[in-house]
Amino acid sequence: MAVCVAIIGKDNSPKYFCCLNPDEELGFQYKVLSSLDVVEEKLNTTNKGTNDLRELYLGMLYSLETHKIYGYVTNTKIKFIIVVDSTNMALRDNEIRSMFRKLHSEYADIVCNPFYIPGDAICSKSFDVNVKNIMTGTV
Repeated sequence: MAVCVAIIGKDNSPKYFCCLNPDEELGFQYKVLSSLDVVEEKLNTTNKGTNDLRELYLGMLYSLETHKIYGYVTNTKIKFIIVVDSTNMALRDNEIRSMFRKLHSEYADIVCNPFYIPGDAICSKSFDVNVKNIMTGTV
Protein backbone atom coordinates (compact mmCIF):
# COMPACT_ATOMS: atom_id res chain seq x y z
CA MET A 1 0.00 0.00 0.00
CA ALA A 2 2.24 2.86 1.24
CA VAL A 3 5.94 3.08 0.48
CA CYS A 4 6.84 5.83 2.97
CA VAL A 5 5.42 7.36 6.17
CA ALA A 6 6.68 10.49 7.90
CA ILE A 7 5.65 12.29 11.08
CA ILE A 8 6.63 15.94 11.15
CA GLY A 9 6.50 18.12 14.27
CA LYS A 10 4.74 21.46 14.59
CA ASP A 11 8.03 23.24 13.88
CA ASN A 12 8.49 21.18 10.67
CA SER A 13 11.19 19.00 12.20
CA PRO A 14 11.01 15.29 11.34
CA LYS A 15 9.98 13.13 14.29
CA TYR A 16 9.73 9.81 12.47
CA PHE A 17 10.53 8.55 8.98
CA CYS A 18 9.98 5.05 7.62
CA CYS A 19 10.44 3.62 4.10
CA LEU A 20 9.86 0.11 2.89
CA ASN A 21 12.96 0.37 0.70
CA PRO A 22 15.86 1.95 2.65
CA ASP A 23 17.78 2.60 -0.58
CA GLU A 24 15.18 5.19 -1.65
CA GLU A 25 15.00 6.97 1.71
CA LEU A 26 16.83 10.13 0.63
CA GLY A 27 14.50 10.65 -2.34
CA PHE A 28 11.46 10.15 -0.13
CA GLN A 29 12.79 12.61 2.43
CA TYR A 30 13.03 15.20 -0.33
CA LYS A 31 9.45 14.48 -1.47
CA VAL A 32 8.08 14.61 2.07
CA LEU A 33 9.87 17.81 3.00
CA SER A 34 8.82 19.50 -0.23
CA SER A 35 5.20 18.53 0.46
CA LEU A 36 5.26 20.56 3.70
CA ASP A 37 4.84 23.72 1.63
CA VAL A 38 1.56 22.38 0.27
CA VAL A 39 0.47 21.41 3.80
CA GLU A 40 1.17 24.94 5.08
CA GLU A 41 -0.68 26.41 2.14
CA LYS A 42 -3.73 24.24 2.77
CA LEU A 43 -3.67 25.06 6.49
CA ASN A 44 -3.50 28.79 5.81
CA THR A 45 -6.45 28.69 3.40
CA THR A 46 -8.61 26.72 5.85
CA ASN A 47 -7.71 28.99 8.77
CA LYS A 48 -9.04 32.03 6.90
CA GLY A 49 -12.55 30.54 6.96
CA THR A 50 -15.11 31.66 9.49
CA ASN A 51 -15.70 28.27 11.06
CA ASP A 52 -13.10 26.79 13.39
CA LEU A 53 -13.98 23.20 12.49
CA ARG A 54 -11.40 21.80 10.15
CA GLU A 55 -10.87 18.44 8.59
CA LEU A 56 -7.75 16.66 9.81
CA TYR A 57 -7.35 14.83 6.50
CA LEU A 58 -5.86 17.14 3.86
CA GLY A 59 -6.22 14.75 0.95
CA MET A 60 -3.75 14.34 -1.86
CA LEU A 61 -1.11 17.03 -1.61
CA TYR A 62 0.33 16.37 -5.03
CA SER A 63 0.96 13.63 -7.51
CA LEU A 64 4.19 12.70 -9.26
CA GLU A 65 4.76 10.24 -12.07
CA THR A 66 5.68 7.46 -9.65
CA HIS A 67 4.08 8.47 -6.34
CA LYS A 68 1.12 10.22 -4.75
CA ILE A 69 1.60 12.15 -1.52
CA TYR A 70 -1.19 12.50 1.05
CA GLY A 71 -1.33 14.66 4.17
CA TYR A 72 -3.02 14.74 7.57
CA VAL A 73 -2.65 17.30 10.36
CA THR A 74 -3.61 16.82 14.00
CA ASN A 75 -5.12 19.48 16.25
CA THR A 76 -1.66 20.01 17.77
CA LYS A 77 -0.17 20.73 14.30
CA ILE A 78 1.65 17.40 14.01
CA LYS A 79 1.77 16.46 10.33
CA PHE A 80 1.51 12.94 8.94
CA ILE A 81 2.65 12.36 5.36
CA ILE A 82 2.04 9.12 3.47
CA VAL A 83 3.65 8.41 0.10
CA VAL A 84 1.82 5.85 -2.03
CA ASP A 85 2.94 4.19 -5.24
CA SER A 86 0.89 5.73 -8.06
CA THR A 87 0.64 2.44 -9.94
CA ASN A 88 -1.65 1.14 -7.17
CA MET A 89 -5.01 2.14 -8.66
CA ALA A 90 -7.03 -0.03 -6.25
CA LEU A 91 -6.21 2.23 -3.30
CA ARG A 92 -9.21 4.44 -2.52
CA ASP A 93 -9.52 7.61 -0.49
CA ASN A 94 -11.28 5.77 2.36
CA GLU A 95 -8.33 3.40 2.71
CA ILE A 96 -5.91 6.33 2.91
CA ARG A 97 -8.09 7.93 5.61
CA SER A 98 -8.10 4.64 7.50
CA MET A 99 -4.30 4.47 7.32
CA PHE A 100 -4.06 7.98 8.73
CA ARG A 101 -6.49 7.16 11.56
CA LYS A 102 -4.47 4.08 12.51
CA LEU A 103 -1.23 6.04 12.31
CA HIS A 104 -2.69 8.81 14.47
CA SER A 105 -3.79 6.22 17.02
CA GLU A 106 -0.31 4.67 17.13
CA TYR A 107 1.21 8.12 17.48
CA ALA A 108 -1.12 8.95 20.37
CA ASP A 109 -0.12 5.70 22.08
CA ILE A 110 3.60 6.46 21.78
CA VAL A 111 3.20 10.05 22.98
CA CYS A 112 1.24 8.86 26.03
CA ASN A 113 4.21 6.72 27.04
CA PRO A 114 5.66 8.27 30.23
CA PHE A 115 9.20 7.62 28.97
CA TYR A 116 8.69 9.59 25.75
CA ILE A 117 10.06 13.13 25.89
CA PRO A 118 7.80 15.48 23.87
CA GLY A 119 9.57 16.93 20.86
CA ASP A 120 12.11 14.11 20.55
CA ALA A 121 12.35 11.80 17.56
CA ILE A 122 10.39 8.58 17.87
CA CYS A 123 12.72 5.58 18.17
CA SER A 124 10.49 2.77 19.42
CA LYS A 125 10.82 -0.69 17.90
CA SER A 126 7.18 -1.56 18.57
CA PHE A 127 6.04 1.70 16.95
CA ASP A 128 8.23 0.93 13.94
CA VAL A 129 6.72 -2.56 13.59
CA ASN A 130 3.17 -1.20 13.92
CA VAL A 131 3.79 1.51 11.30
CA LYS A 132 5.27 -1.01 8.88
CA ASN A 133 2.18 -3.18 9.39
CA ILE A 134 -0.03 -0.19 8.60
CA MET A 135 2.05 0.56 5.51
CA THR A 136 1.77 -2.97 4.16
CA GLY A 137 -1.89 -3.31 5.09
CA THR A 138 -1.45 -6.25 7.46
CA VAL A 139 -3.28 -4.48 10.31
